[in-house]
Amino acid sequence: MSMTKKLFDLTGKTALITGSARGLGNGYARGLADAGAKVVLNDLNAAPLEDAVDSLRADGFDAEGICFDVSKETSVVVAFEDIDARGLAIDILINNAGIQHRQPMVELAAADWQRVIDTNLTSAFLVGREAAKRMIKRGSGGKIINIGSLTSELARATVAPYTTAKGGIKMLTKAMTAEWAEHGIQVNAIGPGYMLTEMTQPLADDPKFDGWVKGRTPARRWGLPQDLIGTAVFLASSASDYVNGQIIYVDGGMISVL
Repeated sequence: MSMTKKLFDLTGKTALITGSARGLGNGYARGLADAGAKVVLNDLNAAPLEDAVDSLRADGFDAEGICFDVSKETSVVVAFEDIDARGLAIDILINNAGIQHRQPMVELAAADWQRVIDTNLTSAFLVGREAAKRMIKRGSGGKIINIGSLTSELARATVAPYTTAKGGIKMLTKAMTAEWAEHGIQVNAIGPGYMLTEMTQPLADDPKFDGWVKGRTPARRWGLPQDLIGTAVFLASSASDYVNGQIIYVDGGMISVL
């Protein structure tokens, strides 16, 4: 194997990807699996998780699933105890799980605010903490990739809790770096732009919104899940061993222009 290929090779590594039964999370899982990693998928619901694991295995990939609620501390702790019991050592973590809630702030209930913060931000702390504890104890380093957003930098009306959570992801990434980089753990983030998935298809089908995205994005198109794979593999591999605390925007240039 050439040195370049070896830099990005994930053979022998085990990756946990939260919220990976479908959508972008499933895309990250497939990308890492294709680079050689064993992938551990996660979802809150067992049925779609089992389907996703079966699909990966049918394509020849090494995959397992673990069902737990990333936003609940007890659930996360028990899940990692389960991971330990299975003899799995998580080398790579992608904190992808997240939800959206669109509502003007003056109408926003505290419970809805908290639900988004817990699922999108607190979960990354909880899962990251449990993964890092084990990485530090093993002494062989690791990779943590948090998933941010364009709203890690810029706000948009009606998504205040999401914007706040994703801004927090940017700084959580730096806080994790401050404490864990000395243990050989590289913590970085990805900030996807507008990506075309099952969830966003209705937005793309709306001519006004579709026109806004394409007009606002210098690349003049929506991103595709596969556009994120290269960055995820880079941050999960030894190619990024001296990259710490960064957020890489994969957005077709949207955040660079007015």
